[in-house]
Amino acid sequence: MKRFLQTVVLAVVLAGCGEQPDPKPAVPDALLKTGVYQGDAWLRSTRASFYSQDQGSRLMPLRWFAALQHDDGQPFLADRLARYGYLPNNEDASSNLPAGFTTNGPTGNESVGMNCAACHTREIVVGDSRYRIDGGPAIVDFQSLLRDIDKAMGRVVKEPAQFNAFADSVLEGNHDPATLATLRKAVKTWYLPFHTIVDRALPANPWGPSRLDAVAMIFNRLTGLDIGPAWKLHLIPENIRKATAPTRYPFVWNAPIQAKTQWPGFASNGNDLLGLARNTGEVIGVFADFTPVLKPDSPLGVDYSSNNSANTEGLMALEDLIKKIGPPKYQWPIDAALAKVGEEIYKWPISRGSGCEDCHGIRLGKDPLTGNPTWVTPLQDVGTDSREYDILKWTAKTGVLSGRGIPVIGNKLKPVDSSFSVLGVAVEGTILQRLGTVARFRLDDDEGSHPAQLSTKSSHRRADSLASAFTPAPAGEEPFKYEARVLQGIWATAPYLHNGSVPTLADLLEPSSKRPVSFQIGPNYDPQGKVGLAADQPKFANFTLQTGCGNRNSGSSNCGHEFGIWLNPEEKKALLEYLKTL
Repeated sequence: MKRFLQTVVLAVVLAGCGEQPDPKPAVPDALLKTGVYQGDAWLRSTRASFYSQDQGSRLMPLRWFAALQHDDGQPFLADRLARYGYLPNNEDASSNLPAGFTTNGPTGNESVGMNCAACHTREIVVGDSRYRIDGGPAIVDFQSLLRDIDKAMGRVVKEPAQFNAFADSVLEGNHDPATLATLRKAVKTWYLPFHTIVDRALPANPWGPSRLDAVAMIFNRLTGLDIGPAWKLHLIPENIRKATAPTRYPFVWNAPIQAKTQWPGFASNGNDLLGLARNTGEVIGVFADFTPVLKPDSPLGVDYSSNNSANTEGLMALEDLIKKIGPPKYQWPIDAALAKVGEEIYKWPISRGSGCEDCHGIRLGKDPLTGNPTWVTPLQDVGTDSREYDILKWTAKTGVLSGRGIPVIGNKLKPVDSSFSVLGVAVEGTILQRLGTVARFRLDDDEGSHPAQLSTKSSHRRADSLASAFTPAPAGEEPFKYEARVLQGIWATAPYLHNGSVPTLADLLEPSSKRPVSFQIGPNYDPQGKVGLAADQPKFANFTLQTGCGNRNSGSSNCGHEFGIWLNPEEKKALLEYLKTL
């Protein structure tokens, strides 16, 4: 049966910022007082939960994070990580952490981690106004955050003065020799795997703000840090490879109803189980503690759950919150007559030159197992960057999982197997082991059933759902297909294409040869002219450099999706006006 090709990524990072003005459109004052109207179900209370719900991510102890210092001596959290684009959690005035950064564990001994709001919330700046957009692609520099954490903890490990200052903060002046020795050992144990993945995985050519190679980092984290022998701290360093296929963070307000997710479209949707599978893979890659242990006398032969910090209930709660996020409502005046002309162009067939609706329109489908409604997600090769397909063909030593598999679902892992299959086994094992302890794993025929009362037929349906949920992409081979998403809220989600290589919608309607070969990324926005990133971006110094069609496999090619080349300037203007209304 098909290997469970777990959805990877996303992971990791960020939310929206600053006090916002009241929304410009006529919306009830009882709704969001800050940010953009995103439907009647999205209130400040739901936003607050979205920003803070724990999913089991554990970056490091919170006391350690608070004690870290930059190389200039400033506390790491002095600006709540704003230098990386992270945004304050305005729904929790007492928090010194950004939105999407969470805590878990006993009071006084909490760990800090991230949830999906970190990657899927953004702020755009127009003039003097700031607009928070929940569920939007984050504009953050995650690679620089990882690098700076690594440098800061490296100084603590290697420089006595830095360790003493760190220990003084963490231990609040308790310099008992035994306590200091315990802390020093704990720091070294934490630092080795973190430094290993940072050193081996992060590319010399940075991802830059708003981009992340989440698939590669999840593969690297799982196969490089989690499944090695205990006497090697579970490390298999040679499994870790450079993460050189960055993609932009996707918007998620349509994610639960799409038939497929992940840019190559390898993850299916349609029921709670599939959503949980997608999100379990995500948290494994976003600092979850996970070390599977052989247990020959158990049904799965491996204990996937005991040494696994993934918060299954929290992951399901986050998925329920995401279902409530609506697309952001455009905040500025729209030329209704021009937008009407643009709607007609949007609906033209591809043969006439546009064809937007053919791929991006809402078409109803259904989950084959449950009949639950989905939106059809066409997978198309439109000539865009192909680098992510290289990542999907990675292989890795399978460590403690060698020879293991999930009964009924798939074959046993070979000593060296696809990273994709290793992730599938880890996610499948985690979910199946926890099925009996979670109250809401049900397909339609199980409505209201208690887990202990689920029928054998129901259990097989769950296994079938996991086994058939994901279709492996033809890794490294054409066609290089990516999902064509429904375009609700597209005005607020720049940069465009799956790898974030085009700064505005207007640029996307130009032939590849006329698109910018270099541009800055940041929160400054042009919602009325080109619709997308403004040219001036003082927040970050880096420029993204695009390779065009001469190197489609660079990871930064802005080639492809040239459906606007048949439109004249007036038709393009009308189409842009209509896209603002979605």
